[in-house]
Amino acid sequence: METNRGSEGILSQEMTEKREEIVELLKTAYFMELETVMNYVSESINPDGVRAQEVKESLEEDITEELDHARQFAARIKELYGVVPGSMEFRAEQTFLQPPEEQIDVVHVIKGVIDAETKAIEHYTRVVEATEDSDPVTNDMVIAILRDEQQHRKLFEGFLREYAAEGKA
Repeated sequence: METNRGSEGILSQEMTEKREEIVELLKTAYFMELETVMNYVSESINPDGVRAQEVKESLEEDITEELDHARQFAARIKELYGVVPGSMEFRAEQTFLQPPEEQIDVVHVIKGVIDAETKAIEHYTRVVEATEDSDPVTNDMVIAILRDEQQHRKLFEGFLREYAAEGKA
């Protein structure tokens, strides 16, 4: 039974096509966050060495934040009359964030995190642009998440600069 949503912005019947476009963008974001969580779990455990500890601890903190992002995307998908997808729709894409052959290769992990954060920033920027004039709620949510991703990338760029200054990156 269809409810009368009149002209309720992005929830209105007139905005069905735009809403469906946004839901698809949010599904991609949802899966990006969940894949990042999986990879950050492995990368927060696998690396060895004294120098790896700070990177591992940072990733451990990021796991909770990335999972929260996934939950926010899932909730918004549902609010926009979408269906939050299950694992059968998931397709892994983060080849750059797979564990290195040598567990002391912390630079590999750092570069993988920077790449993951960059891809998230690029996708979330697209979501912000797509929602700018049509869905202020999603727009605000994604802007806040985008800021988190920019902060994560900046932190790991700092780690990489430190390794580079020592000739190890």
